[in-house]
Amino acid sequence: MEPAAAKLIGAGIACIGMGGAGIGVAFIFGNYLSAAMRNPAAAQGQFGNLIFGFAVTEALGIFSLLIALLLLFVPL
Repeated sequence: MEPAAAKLIGAGIACIGMGGAGIGVAFIFGNYLSAAMRNPAAAQGQFGNLIFGFAVTEALGIFSLLIALLLLFVPL
């Protein structure tokens, strides 16, 4: 296999992490909304956990994008 083809395949595989981050964010917000509808009094207390979970999940997605861009644009 040629190195250029391997770089493109590796970048594509690294982009799977961005899809996983999107699914993770949807999962976090969906569960928060479900819990807030069941117990509205406790929703405000869990908002900090929601934002922390969102930030960590998005950071992993951005890290995945960074790896893909490094694989694409760094010369061999």
